Amino acid sequence: MERQRKEQHDAQKKSDNRQLSRRDFMKLGIGTLSALAILEVGGASLFFMKPRSLEGEFGTEVIAGPAESFPAGSVVQFPDGRFFLVRSQDGGFLALYQRCTHLGCSVTWEADKSRFFCPCHASSFDFHGDVENPPAPKALDTFPVTIVNGQVLVDTGHSQARDTFTQNQLVYA
Repeated sequence: MERQRKEQHDAQKKSDNRQLSRRDFMKLGIGTLSALAILEVGGASLFFMKPRSLEGEFGTEVIAGPAESFPAGSVVQFPDGRFFLVRSQDGGFLALYQRCTHLGCSVTWEADKSRFFCPCHASSFDFHGDVENPPAPKALDTFPVTIVNGQVLVDTGHSQARDTFTQNQLVYA
């Protein structure tokens, strides 16, 4: 009889323990939040890894515009193409990659000083991309320029390394 009463008491105690204890509640909450965090990181990773269209962006052929729209001695930046289109005084075109050859920082055109400047380590480059002030080891890289039916086209998919500027790098209309 005593044994039966004890078994009933244990069964009732077990049914009372079905309520969620604080410890179990915390475990459940932390587990749920952890699962949500893992799902978020996984979703963001998939979004990051998803290929995107490069149409009209860096890595494709960019139509800069009609050759006559660029005056001699001008520098025009194309931020989406990541290049500067330089038109020399004699009318030749040169597309300079906006990446510094030292550590890859983005250079800017300073029209008042007629130079390209890298804010990371103070390298500067002249109008044609030659190094004026190290630590950059060589001239700015270029992109191939072609002129078709009066339109200036720049192929940003193929950068060309060079040590220094030479006149034969210019493309004429």
